Amino acid sequence: MSGQTDAGAPMGTGGSVIIRGARVLDPANNIDEIKDLYVKDGKISAPFPDSEARRIIGASGLWAAPGFIDMHAHLREPGFEHKEDIAHGARAALAGGFTTICCMPNTKPVADSPEVIRYIRRKAEEAGFADVLPIGSITVGQAGRELSPFEELAAAGACAFSEDGKTVADSMLMKKAYLRAKALGKPVLSHCEDACLGLLPESEEIMTARDLILAGHTGAAAHICHVSTKTAAGLLAHAQKCGVRATGEACPHHFALCEEMIPANAAKPGNYIMSPPLRTRGDMEAVREALANGVIGVIATDHAPHTDAEKAGEHPPNGIVGLETALGLCLTNLVETGYLSPLELIRKLTANPAKILGIDRGTLTTGARADIVLIDPGAEYMVEPEKFFSKGRNTPFEGWVLRGRAVMTVVNGRIAHSYQRGGIAD
Repeated sequence: MSGQTDAGAPMGTGGSVIIRGARVLDPANNIDEIKDLYVKDGKISAPFPDSEARRIIGASGLWAAPGFIDMHAHLREPGFEHKEDIAHGARAALAGGFTTICCMPNTKPVADSPEVIRYIRRKAEEAGFADVLPIGSITVGQAGRELSPFEELAAAGACAFSEDGKTVADSMLMKKAYLRAKALGKPVLSHCEDACLGLLPESEEIMTARDLILAGHTGAAAHICHVSTKTAAGLLAHAQKCGVRATGEACPHHFALCEEMIPANAAKPGNYIMSPPLRTRGDMEAVREALANGVIGVIATDHAPHTDAEKAGEHPPNGIVGLETALGLCLTNLVETGYLSPLELIRKLTANPAKILGIDRGTLTTGARADIVLIDPGAEYMVEPEKFFSKGRNTPFEGWVLRGRAVMTVVNGRIAHSYQRGGIAD
């Protein structure tokens, strides 16, 4: 794999480590302070003497946060390994500061059986990079006619259910899906798009309204994927005020780009093709505002790799890669512009997705699993796709200068990614 890091240096599951002098950002406990962080036996530990430390990591000037959780990524395996595979996607996640990623079911075969769910989990464990939590398909084959065996998928390890890339057009079937997911305590991640309206804004808005109404009637947990319009954000806000168990996510491309920012003579126009598409400047600003006021509580990448040849074709497929650019885009477009404080940004990448998924992660509480990211908030760098760990190079941000980089990513107490620079000292 290509890249510019020294990965896999063992922190030592069984060793004791002190991360010294970082700005610790732990939204689950509302902590934002300069302090030391202690790790022992793969867990966040109470303080212990320096003499007990196997390693001391100097982190002055860096932020220490829980490892990021991406609720929305496409790893393409099984079936589309020419675009991406689980190992490359999970390795790219580490470079972006993500220690847990949830992969969507639009694979081949579709993740509609316990065998596919178990296959994905096994491949991720064999790769040994970021943890991968599979999402089960709502319908068999994503054909929209018959519900998948939700109970079997959950038992095999599915963390949620989604038809992402498509919408379940049959409203009664979608209502049944909400009820099945509710009984299992799992969220439904909704891709809101009326196929008859294509990529028009009302396509997203009509289906957003429908799914929020169904969630309200069933009492199920609805998570609206990739909110991209002002009206969709408004519908989400209204549902929340009405007591619906409704959450939503925004993707960096929808708060960093809008349609008028697409270059007239873009060298790679296919890299601006996505679903939902880039919207108006007003929509982009509304998404930022919804992040700022908490209506949208999660930032997810919608990492969607494709080959250069596919993106250069006459009908480029939807999607861009996002795992390795998300942090820099967030800091540059949300923190430096004043929409989010550092603590609130980290909340949308850690504690909030963990709560929605019902997983015991996204915190630096003593005794918690030691998933940690060290961030250099002042690091400036140019986006160079050829250095991505992902197989995908399809990004509209090539050549952009971003600020903020994950310089160390710790998974279960093990240093799984380390960017070699002056800011890290042992």
